[in-house]
Amino acid sequence: MRVIVAGFGNVLRADDGFGIAVVHKLHAAGVPAGVEVLDVNIGGIHLVQALLAEPADGLVVVDALDLGRAPGTVVVLEPDVLDVTALGVLERRDHLADMHYANPERALMLVAAMGVLPARTIMVGCQPEDADAVGQGLSDAVTRGVARALVEVRAVVTGMGIEWLNPGGR
Repeated sequence: MRVIVAGFGNVLRADDGFGIAVVHKLHAAGVPAGVEVLDVNIGGIHLVQALLAEPADGLVVVDALDLGRAPGTVVVLEPDVLDVTALGVLERRDHLADMHYANPERALMLVAAMGVLPARTIMVGCQPEDADAVGQGLSDAVTRGVARALVEVRAVVTGMGIEWLNPGGR
């Protein structure tokens, strides 16, 4: 059993660094056998490469998601993944011409097109206070969301078959 937890985001864009903050805290607290924590940052192609090198049974993507909710709200959802085979040639070219796959939607689209998207793919996201802010550091609301996301990621991974207790028990 192999599960990848991939943190997306740009630490130079304030709350967009949410996914990176979560995976750094997960890694620092210790990761169970069978779980690989990736700091994808804005290079989603790294996730693509990791899945091509060794397929995974589960994938948890962590990122800031602007869903119009209160800042700091954490959500767990199954992402919609674009099927590029359903697109015309020009649309397909436009969608696949991204060299970095900086956002999860693009990276997941490519992973699916290559046939290595894990059957269980879940996204843990947090509503940013300001999705367009420039600068380092998370807002207070999103910082509080990080703690909630840690619990959610561990619960999702546990639901995928690898027990991941919170530090000090669960």
